[in-house]
Amino acid sequence: MEMKNPTIDQDIKRMGYTASAATTLLIIISIFIVCRLRTSQTSQRTKKPDHLDLTSSLSESTMLSKSLALALPDSVIFPHDAAAFKQSTDSYWAQQEREVIPACVVRPRDVQQICTAVTVLKREYDERRKQAGKEKAEGLFAIRSGGHSPVSGAASIKGGVLIDLGLFCEVTPSEDGSSVSMGTGAKWMDVSQVLDENGLAVVGGRNSAVGVGGLTLGGGLSFFSPRFGLVCSNILSYELVLASGSITTASASNNPDLWRALKGGSNNFGIVTRFTARSFPSAKIWSGFLYMPVSQATKVLAAFYEFVSRADWGDPSTMYDSHAAGPIVCFSYIQKLGIQAIAVNLVYTKSPENEKKWPACWRTSSFGSLWRFWSTCKVRTLTSATDEINALNLPGRRQVFATTTIKNDPATLAAAHAAYRAAIASIRHKKVKGLVWTLVLQPLLPDWVRKGDANPLGLHDCSHKPLVIVSFTVNWGECRDDEFIKITTRRAVEQIDAVAAANETGHRYRYLNYCADWQRPFEGYGGENLRFLREVSR
Repeated sequence: MEMKNPTIDQDIKRMGYTASAATTLLIIISIFIVCRLRTSQTSQRTKKPDHLDLTSSLSESTMLSKSLALALPDSVIFPHDAAAFKQSTDSYWAQQEREVIPACVVRPRDVQQICTAVTVLKREYDERRKQAGKEKAEGLFAIRSGGHSPVSGAASIKGGVLIDLGLFCEVTPSEDGSSVSMGTGAKWMDVSQVLDENGLAVVGGRNSAVGVGGLTLGGGLSFFSPRFGLVCSNILSYELVLASGSITTASASNNPDLWRALKGGSNNFGIVTRFTARSFPSAKIWSGFLYMPVSQATKVLAAFYEFVSRADWGDPSTMYDSHAAGPIVCFSYIQKLGIQAIAVNLVYTKSPENEKKWPACWRTSSFGSLWRFWSTCKVRTLTSATDEINALNLPGRRQVFATTTIKNDPATLAAAHAAYRAAIASIRHKKVKGLVWTLVLQPLLPDWVRKGDANPLGLHDCSHKPLVIVSFTVNWGECRDDEFIKITTRRAVEQIDAVAAANETGHRYRYLNYCADWQRPFEGYGGENLRFLREVSR
């Protein structure tokens, strides 16, 4: 599951590839992708970071860990249980998260065990708060759902207690097919596999390896958002454990303020153990990627702008088709090969009558006529579509996200691409090992955010103008480059924001699930919504 001024490609010649040259480049890129996937998978099995020592990096179990072990003897894993402990820490997607070592891992088997763990943690927190006096007591624990966040400490804690919700992975459709119960520890592959078999779908994740909990509590974008709204706006109820250790349910009729706050308020209100989502009939979908040379950048940006603008034209013959998801446009620089490439994800959530033809909305768009190396677009299951996105960025590498939001404006889109390209020069000079530097553009239409239940994201009152979520997805190999990558990514985002501010084409919203650790997404929800979230969290 990322920009430049209007003259971005004046230094790029118009397409003039011969057939043999295009074929050669295609073979090179294909070999690289296959090798990269194989290397990534192999390195996960064989690479053992020499800076991680699970037995010596932590002191003996703390009194808190011992108290948890006494209360939950079969559900607490310590570092001296080397195999089980390493399996738990290695289940994170980003390498940085794997390097944050807790004192112990609590792996509850049911909701009552979570209540027990929270009661023990609350007692310890209250005691430390007394000792700290006016000083704020340090955090004691972290919660992990799917573990896909690249932010170190987002779902991990050094020397504290990690509550791993991995056993809460059940997926149960209702008898009438109108809703689905999903455990917080499930991944979207678990959900789609069950629902594919039942001819159903939910407004859910686009990357099969992402966890249900994090994506949903952060708002959530979906292939089905054009039809039904954001992921969070399609959750009927939440089961959660509060700080008191009690279990409650939040829905439109029970704890309605809490129910609304959880729709983008993240994990600030309790430990959510189960989501009940609306479901609907769904067959196979049409999806895939177009892979193109960097010389198509100007045309790709123009095609993106044109397609997203359909929502703003008001012409019934060219209106945005609610079955069309995307386009998601990715510009990538691959350090190992020293090349740039473009990938565009197109989705249509209704199977076309003729499976051999593109859906009309995409066929008549500018993307249909762009020259490309190859296309993977075809009719497939939802699981297959989300697996394809997951395969592009496998686990076990160092990762950084950062994001901003702009209006669908040609000059600002070009400026974003310019920021992406400007960073490549410094990256080349630094020679970051194994780096893939990617800029991603994807639409966020006002019509989408108004569908489904109300949420506190601050988007319901936005204008009718389409928005674009701009994000950087960066992965690399060695910890020595961490700070450089973070600084470079932040500089690129701030450069885009500066242009957007000057052009009056920026927007305050920041998609929480793409934010870097230095970003403050809740401030982008607006003052009234932020006050609401704070009030509910008390």
